[in-house]
Amino acid sequence: MRRTATAVWNGSGKEGKGHLSTQSTVLNKTQYSFSTRFEDGVGTNPEELMAAAHAGCFTMKLSFVLAAAGFTADEINTDCAITLDNGAITKSELTVKAKIPGIDAAKFEECANDAKANCPVSKAYNCEITMNASLI
Repeated sequence: MRRTATAVWNGSGKEGKGHLSTQSTVLNKTQYSFSTRFEDGVGTNPEELMAAAHAGCFTMKLSFVLAAAGFTADEINTDCAITLDNGAITKSELTVKAKIPGIDAAKFEECANDAKANCPVSKAYNCEITMNASLI
């Protein structure tokens, strides 16, 4: 499997602007700029997309890990925060809350740690990955 995305940028780093498009067209010339990355401008930015990728990948991996252990989640809700510090991605913080019938806290923690260690995005990121997992 291979997925693609395209970035187009016009102008300087601070005054310029660009757009991102994905193979699926979910992002289709979606705006990004200095203000969307470092301020509160309207549009997206690479760190936000990294957070979405990690939250989505981890959550799906956790679903597969749970199924292998004999559980099906009613809901898994994962937030991810990516930290950009001095020009480097230094941390990805996962916060997961899940409603899973019949599972105890220890088994859930084991499954969540497995998903954190083995989801493809976790494996790709070269930064500290933390996780706070709880059952609801």
